[in-house]
Amino acid sequence: MRFINSLVLSLVCLMVIFIVSCSKKTASVNEVKYYPVNSMDGVISKTGVQFDKDISSDGNGSLRITGERPSTIRLYETGDIDIEDCRLLYQAKLRTENIDGQVFIEMWCHFPEKGEFFSRAMQSPLSGTNEWVSQETPFFLKKGENPDNVKINIVVNGKGTVWVDDIHLLKAPL
Repeated sequence: MRFINSLVLSLVCLMVIFIVSCSKKTASVNEVKYYPVNSMDGVISKTGVQFDKDISSDGNGSLRITGERPSTIRLYETGDIDIEDCRLLYQAKLRTENIDGQVFIEMWCHFPEKGEFFSRAMQSPLSGTNEWVSQETPFFLKKGENPDNVKINIVVNGKGTVWVDDIHLLKAPL
């Protein structure tokens, strides 16, 4: 009987811990910028970049980038955004065809009087031919670190074709 009481008490304690842990609020992720990629509006690099209305992850078109040599394609810049003490996440959907080399997303944050610093999705570069894949790269901002501009790029280290769609810049807790 003592064993059963101990077992019941242990199960009740586990249930209470489970309920309390599930009831805690989850950290929120907020959208800072969204680039639906439904036209060439706002795209910085024009060489080798064109709007493709037929191939898209969301049905609204994408950017098609064709490269014959390694290059960095500048997509968008945010200008001044008021964020600090968070993770800044750059997310995009990529599709590749015959990539000889690697493709990944890249984000540059500029800080007044400090310069520019980057984050790259080197943990998951794409090569060859791939259907739509999500990539993400974070930038960790401490308290008082507030970028006055964020550059969103695609790096093609090689040659081939890449499509980019559904770009998000998100703010998440550290």
